[in-house]
Amino acid sequence: MSIKDIKESAIFIADAHYPHYGDEFFKLLQNIDNKKIVTPQLFLMGDIFDLLFGYSNYIKTFSNKAIILLQKLSKEIDIYYLEGNHDFCLKEIFPNIKVYNREKQPIKFRLKKDNIYLAHGDLYKTGFGYNLYCKLLRNRFTLKSLSLFEKKIIDNRLKKLKIKNICHDFIDFKKRVDEIKRYYPKDSLIVEGHFHQGKVFENYISLPSLACQGEIGIIIEGKIVFKKLNALLSTTKSTTITTSTSPTSTMR
Repeated sequence: MSIKDIKESAIFIADAHYPHYGDEFFKLLQNIDNKKIVTPQLFLMGDIFDLLFGYSNYIKTFSNKAIILLQKLSKEIDIYYLEGNHDFCLKEIFPNIKVYNREKQPIKFRLKKDNIYLAHGDLYKTGFGYNLYCKLLRNRFTLKSLSLFEKKIIDNRLKKLKIKNICHDFIDFKKRVDEIKRYYPKDSLIVEGHFHQGKVFENYISLPSLACQGEIGIIIEGKIVFKKLNALLSTTKSTTITTSTSPTSTMR
């Protein structure tokens, strides 16, 4: 299988936790839809929704407008969705999106001449208990077996998520990064979300959380650049995102 290229002006969104943490994710989709923001590829790096999974009509009602717009956009541009720990079993919801579950991550792409590996970020150094929990929960049979109780379970879970503090500094994050990097080839570029940090450590990029830092990643001249989403959304004319604002952080 040939390695896919990440294209100029591609957008990376991580950890939006929609809809509990604002409407910016939906606004971005609207701007892509009306061509005010032009991008050839959209990489959704997990936890885009605060809670979304397949085989449940009820859970979709909390994010329905964003789901419908993503389904529309998936017929017009390339969208890659790396499932997170809050959004999983999504192929049933997004049949035209290239969905990668936890078992298929990391995904290898090419950025110019470099190999780049993408993952949500909860793949390594997580422990046996977490790995077992993920395997059991992210399962079609499990989700369907809970269907009789789904409203009560979902309502309870969403209530807790609404008040959860997801924005904070990760203590000793560099140590965790060094541990994760051991699982990747030394000459590769690594891009992950999950940690809500928005930091760069040599060849490792921890993407900013849209919910916490209010930033997304954009490919500009072959590098990932962090930009404030509000600055992009304030642009009224149609534009390729490479010329909207100055970069706030870059890779390498």
